[in-house]
Amino acid sequence: MNIACSQVSFCCMKELIYVADPMCSWCWGYHPVIDHVHDSVDAPIQYVMGGLARDSYEPMSQETRAYVQDQWRKVTEETGATFNWDFWEVCQPRRSTYPACRAVIAAADQDKTREMFEAIQRAYYQEARNPSDLSTLTDMAREIDLDVDRFTADIASDEVEQELQDGFNVRRCLNANSFPSLIALTEDGQPKWLTKGYATTDQVMDRIHQLSA
Repeated sequence: MNIACSQVSFCCMKELIYVADPMCSWCWGYHPVIDHVHDSVDAPIQYVMGGLARDSYEPMSQETRAYVQDQWRKVTEETGATFNWDFWEVCQPRRSTYPACRAVIAAADQDKTREMFEAIQRAYYQEARNPSDLSTLTDMAREIDLDVDRFTADIASDEVEQELQDGFNVRRCLNANSFPSLIALTEDGQPKWLTKGYATTDQVMDRIHQLSA
């Protein structure tokens, strides 16, 4: 991915960059929007992992639980997205999203980026399963028909870790610190913002049409 950090006027849409984290509740609220973009825009969408929370095996603190739960309520109010609150009873929450981000990258090596991203969201928000756990991610790899042995090796590999860090560098270059963010690239690799943080389908499509005019 060749990205220049300075912005220039939009020329022609070459690619969309979707900066998101599969365990970001606002990205869950945004999933109907990105689905519509997938269906409506004839340009590839490159997923760049946000990396909300580093690797951790520590149980989520009560303060962090309260913060995340408050975000769930805000996302429901703003977007209409629903959450399975059983998660907080049947799982041991950890503030760790890097494993899920690596899973998306590992799945990309088998051409199933979007499938894994969406499977993680469903597991977390609808099925009360914990994508911070490697066992959950491996189960999802099986459910979306990945080669599980290859996936298990890839998610722990130096190559996937490097891709994760490379994605973080892209995010920093773009100054994409709000998830979800959607950026269009021009033919010469210059970025043009479509949204920074949550936006509705109509808002995003209006901006895309303006850029394409």
